[in-house]
Amino acid sequence: MDYILNRKFLNDFWHLLREYWRSEEKWQARGLLAVVVFLTLGGVAIAVLLNQWYNTFYNALQAYDHEQFWPLIGRFLVLAFIHIALAVYAIYLRQMLQIKWRTWMTKQYLSRWMNSQVYYKMQILGDDTDNPDQRIAEDINQFVSLTLQLALGFLKQAVMLVVFVMILWNLSGELTVPIGNYEFTVSGYMVWLSLLYAIAGTWLTHKVGRKLIWLNYDQQRYEADFRFSMMRVRENSESIAFYRGEMPEQSGFSERFAQVVKNYWALMRREKTLTWFTTSYSQLAIIMPLLLGAPRYFSGSIQLGGLMQISSAFGNVQDAMSFFVNSYTSLAQWTAVVKRLTGFNEHMTRVDAVKSQADISFAHEGLGIEGLDLVLPGGEVLLEQLTLKLSLGERILITGESGAGKSTLLRSLAGIWPFANGRLQLPEAQDCLFLPQRPYLPLGSLRRALLYPKTAASVSEGEIREILQLCQLDKFGARLDEVADWSRILSLGEQQRLAFARIFLVKPQWVFMDEASSALDEPMEKYLYELLQSRLPGSSIISIGHRSTLQAQHERQLRLLGKGQWEFSAI
Repeated sequence: MDYILNRKFLNDFWHLLREYWRSEEKWQARGLLAVVVFLTLGGVAIAVLLNQWYNTFYNALQAYDHEQFWPLIGRFLVLAFIHIALAVYAIYLRQMLQIKWRTWMTKQYLSRWMNSQVYYKMQILGDDTDNPDQRIAEDINQFVSLTLQLALGFLKQAVMLVVFVMILWNLSGELTVPIGNYEFTVSGYMVWLSLLYAIAGTWLTHKVGRKLIWLNYDQQRYEADFRFSMMRVRENSESIAFYRGEMPEQSGFSERFAQVVKNYWALMRREKTLTWFTTSYSQLAIIMPLLLGAPRYFSGSIQLGGLMQISSAFGNVQDAMSFFVNSYTSLAQWTAVVKRLTGFNEHMTRVDAVKSQADISFAHEGLGIEGLDLVLPGGEVLLEQLTLKLSLGERILITGESGAGKSTLLRSLAGIWPFANGRLQLPEAQDCLFLPQRPYLPLGSLRRALLYPKTAASVSEGEIREILQLCQLDKFGARLDEVADWSRILSLGEQQRLAFARIFLVKPQWVFMDEASSALDEPMEKYLYELLQSRLPGSSIISIGHRSTLQAQHERQLRLLGKGQWEFSAI
């Protein structure tokens, strides 16, 4: 509870909350919320009418008034039907609001995560955000559902408290307490006792259960880490199989799952202790109003109906005042979710603020580099004062020792490397295509993978099949619309041939290849490069490679010598 009342936490929560309610969907959301609140308050009104019904019904039973019995049963059925209808639609419309709010937040977070390569910067900066997929898929859902559940629950219980405190005050009468020669009269004594009971219960629940906040936070993190480790095995199954790495992987699984189990045991023990207390607290609350009302009943001040009405009113007051006791586990989960989403927000904001210091402009006519400096996040210099100018149609080979900065140079030419300084005149993004050593194949059909990042709208079926045949992939022609994980089905050599096919279909003016033919044999590599020059004679080719045979496919060579040094020469 002390963490929830912390000013920083409240500010973080308000920042998460306000965005949707100020968005373009605000009027629809506010209207839906207003209806849910109206239905919720309608439930409170029905509870008041049922409390009055208790008095009338049990008084009729005590008086053996059979003429009132069936009409009162009928009245109860009407009230119960209205109560059920209000409850059903309050839940249904709350869930409708929940899915709309979650949809909006998910779109916003996905947009922030994907725009400006935030997802990529998080990786290269080594940011400590764990499992962003879980933050977006699970934490947003829990944040929305728990916020609505707790907010509407608090509103209902607050109104119930005000209404039933007034009812209980009137039913309590006065209690005379003799102390020595004096007598003290306490008005509404049941209200005061109920208040003391709830305050004591809330305080003790907080003392018992406050560790649940951090245990829930850690449990989500450990579960996500364990799940991610299994995903990594699925993504790298062939490499692990070659290494015979089953035992180390199982050992890793065991270590991560041991954290899950250890934290879960701590969570179980803490929840067991909390459940002991809250269940005892709830059970004692059933008998408490009868004990408090018994003296007035046996003295004849009230009838059986009054005693049952006291029991009902006391129960409602007690439920309202015990809201935090009954919702403590949900509050702990909610607090952990707010903390995780806030951390994710802060990390995205921090990495998005990391911008390249290079002066970048775009043009169609060529590629210019002037005084380019490249460094690693830790400050290690990769390249100093690189200056060159390339015209459209030139073919450049970039070579150098591993770690000299070849791939980082390509990243800077793509405009995604944030640790750069100098001037860059780059081709327009739509004129470029970058090919990494292991091509990215999105989930879906082979056709989608082949044309990525374009769509199939502007490419004919005949052209696709022709290109597949030229790249010696014609055996997959009949499987173009088959949906599968093609990164597992195709060998690395087939994936690289598919990447060349992608070039021929997209027809970019500038092709950047980072060892994109390393898995091909030399005759196939030569064939595809010559095919590239014949089909796209006006396009520029900038390749990173180690094979000397690649020199025959290029006109000039940029050698990175390490420690920032470089040389540019004709081949």
